Amino acid sequence: MTRQIIHKPQSESDVAEIVRESLGAKTPLAIEGGGTRAGLGRPSQAPATLSTALLTGVTLYEPAEMVISARAGTPVSQIERALGENGQMLPFEPMDHRAVYASAGDPTIGAVAACNISGPRRIQSGAARDHLIGLRFVNGRGEAVKSGGRVMKNVTGLDLVKLVCGSHGTLGVITEVTFKLLPRPRQTATLVIAGLDDERAVACMSAALGSPFEVSGAAHLPQTASQGARTVLRVEHFPDSVAYRMEALEKLLSPFGAPSRLDHEPSLSLWRDLRDVGPLAFPAQRALWRMSVAPTRAPRLMAALRQTLRGDCFYDWGGGLVWFATEAAGDCGAQAIRRAIGATGGHATLVRAPDEMRAALDVFEPLSPALMKLTRGVKTSFDPQGLFNPGRMYAGV
Repeated sequence: MTRQIIHKPQSESDVAEIVRESLGAKTPLAIEGGGTRAGLGRPSQAPATLSTALLTGVTLYEPAEMVISARAGTPVSQIERALGENGQMLPFEPMDHRAVYASAGDPTIGAVAACNISGPRRIQSGAARDHLIGLRFVNGRGEAVKSGGRVMKNVTGLDLVKLVCGSHGTLGVITEVTFKLLPRPRQTATLVIAGLDDERAVACMSAALGSPFEVSGAAHLPQTASQGARTVLRVEHFPDSVAYRMEALEKLLSPFGAPSRLDHEPSLSLWRDLRDVGPLAFPAQRALWRMSVAPTRAPRLMAALRQTLRGDCFYDWGGGLVWFATEAAGDCGAQAIRRAIGATGGHATLVRAPDEMRAALDVFEPLSPALMKLTRGVKTSFDPQGLFNPGRMYAGV
């Protein structure tokens, strides 16, 4: 759909005014940040776009309290530069989708919250949702809403921060976010164990993650035509601690083979590539699936898929996350993947496919009638007229 209207508000009050005008005109809005993740979800069904690209700037940064607030359109790169000057970081290592979608522009911090974008460190530090402690957004009535604050606290009742995070812009227009931070590791190193099959690799990663040695990344890249299988395990923080834990891990994992090591810079490069799904980003014409499953069941899931589908995969989160690239033809493997996921448990998301296929298929895991009724109810309570990103997650919602 060609959009003829593009709104670029410069303040939260501008956002609220645009929403109220769109309500009056009954014009649905596609919500956009930097435009780097336009292929995530079902294709937009809105004739106008509201971009947060001009809502930029850090509004609060307290290094001593390890908390940062920024307007939604602030580039993630700007946030990371500011944090790096004080030896701090976003703990959840947000993925950059530009390689997957061959997109330009700058990923924004608001989109990270809207889509709950998390990377390899999630297995140790948690997801974006776990570190998002406050946000401001405009709901479907054109009202500015604030939820959460500068400190983490227990809540009862409806937690708007957790509800809006991961809603893909369907509940409101996020205008500002507040994240809790962690110190940036001074040193990183990676153990590489070659030649393991999928089941042995998951067993190896489980042993490492179950150890006291604080593994912050655990991934497995199966054998391909050009490279042998590799199981990679990351250890971070102070140099002396990293050296000790690397030695201890080598001893613990000796039954799985003799590992090699990647020191700081090669280790950083490897995990950036895995974070951004570099091994499967090309060719860009292939469909890309993201499947969450219990780690011990991941090899069985892939064994089932390999019986009917051709493609490449790798495992992250110790096997709890499986990335799978296959031919973007027919149903992009949806029927086989949904069937296999049904047998193992878990859920699957079609992350990349042509627009016409994403419009025809269930991009996100299909919901039961009860959950769909609940989802519609939540959507209606935030956005009564269905103004924001209609159909982005589920058809008709």
